[in-house]
Amino acid sequence: MSQPVVLITGALTGIGRATALAFAAEGAKVVVSGRRDDAGAALAAELRARGAEAEFIRADVRHEDDVRHLIDETVARFGRLDVAVNNAGTEGKPGPVTEQTAESYASTFDTNVLGVLLSMKHELRVMQAQGSGSIVNLSSTMGQRGAPGASLYTASKHAVEGLTKSAALEAAAFGVRVNAVAPGPIETAMLDRFTGSSERKAGLVAGVPLKRTGKPEEIADAIVFASSAKASFITGQIINVNGGKTAA
Repeated sequence: MSQPVVLITGALTGIGRATALAFAAEGAKVVVSGRRDDAGAALAAELRARGAEAEFIRADVRHEDDVRHLIDETVARFGRLDVAVNNAGTEGKPGPVTEQTAESYASTFDTNVLGVLLSMKHELRVMQAQGSGSIVNLSSTMGQRGAPGASLYTASKHAVEGLTKSAALEAAAFGVRVNAVAPGPIETAMLDRFTGSSERKAGLVAGVPLKRTGKPEEIADAIVFASSAKASFITGQIINVNGGKTAA
């Protein structure tokens, strides 16, 4: 399809924003979503200024009514849904397990896990009827290994990978692919918040074989590839884009 309809959650900053720009450059019709109206309207206007058909639809992925409305409005505007990128996420509250609470658990899992589940539920509702589509969830290097001081974030990304694999097996029967892209340390505001200092950030980068952070655009390129016909035989996979961090 020359102009796929692409939906991106958590699209207003970082990887989500870079992904919206990348799809727009490929000629896609893009729906960007997030919780900040002004930033969303500005991004949609920027995409249109670059020649793309684009809309902003406000949604909080923690709430099913918002997600249902997001998917229904996307289809009402563009007639279909070809690609969904479930990028909305939070780093949660860093710290040891002994400092975590039911509230910190809920604040992390409601966005990172429930948000992906609800998004896929309603995206697949549309894609199943179409008999086609591609979903890309955002995981992390921490979806495949432990990390001290990041127990809840790590657990949430392990859950995203399990959801991705299970949904891929279910969706294959009606021609829909489901994969996840798992970034390593990427130069975003979330990484800055997570590390908390230049020293901790430098220590994290030291563990990357390529000895640098990744760029949001590099993750966006992987997402565009995973969503495309060039990846037509890839489903149920976790695509690592992390500078070699999981090679050892």
